Amino acid sequence: MRASTIVMICFAVLFGLLAVFIAQAWLNSQAEMRMKSLEAQKTTPAATKNIVVAAKPLRYGMQLSADLLREIPWSQDAVPKGAFTSISEILSGGKRVVLAPIEANEPVLSLKVTGAGQRATLSSLVENGMKAVTIRVNDVEGVGGFVLPGDRVDVVLTRTEKDKASTEIVLQNARLLAVDQSAVVSSDKPAVAKAVTLEVSTGQAQRVWLASSVGSLSLLLRKAGETNAESTKRITLSDLDGQAAATDTRRVIVTRGLTKQEYSVPVEGTEASKGFGLF
Repeated sequence: MRASTIVMICFAVLFGLLAVFIAQAWLNSQAEMRMKSLEAQKTTPAATKNIVVAAKPLRYGMQLSADLLREIPWSQDAVPKGAFTSISEILSGGKRVVLAPIEANEPVLSLKVTGAGQRATLSSLVENGMKAVTIRVNDVEGVGGFVLPGDRVDVVLTRTEKDKASTEIVLQNARLLAVDQSAVVSSDKPAVAKAVTLEVSTGQAQRVWLASSVGSLSLLLRKAGETNAESTKRITLSDLDGQAAATDTRRVIVTRGLTKQEYSVPVEGTEASKGFGLF
């Protein structure tokens, strides 16, 4: 074997060993840096802040006391809006009463309890800018008693004018505040009601009161979480009988020059005539 070949082999082996050594040193340094980073994270805990949570389930009407509450550390970057930082803060200034269900270990928020010294009245449940209005219902109009405080409903008006009956939606997506004289949101037992109280704006309250004076009101129970408004129209007796509405027409002859054309158009006052724009 030539001497040059032996020299080339020796250099190849040398450079290979050098490359392995450098690679191993780089991997060891990366592992060491990673360990130092993990140790630094362990020694620097996330910033926390104490908040008040329920020590046991709280229900509507319960008065808050120290034995019903406890303080726990909470991530400072994730403190819920309206949370209390201490039990003394929530109990100072007068008693507070629960307005909405609060489960054990759930943060106690200002919107779920009354202000200091306030009573758990219906007015405490009404949102800012809204009003409470009560309407009469019965076992049928009240969805068989299956509507409960906290549900969302539509209000339907049914009336008869000059022997013409109609029904229409006068209010959509209204929050039910109370059934009869109960505002307990956690209740799951249906009961036949004689009256329900709805949360509405001032304009909506006027519509509801006017509607109650000209006909009877019924409720449509919405699916939980459904808040979208739908496009609706007034339904009359003609909509219940499509054939009768179709035959309620008159013959009209239109002359254009020497040409005559005959049309069949709805009689004035029917729902179908509105689509033609003739009357």
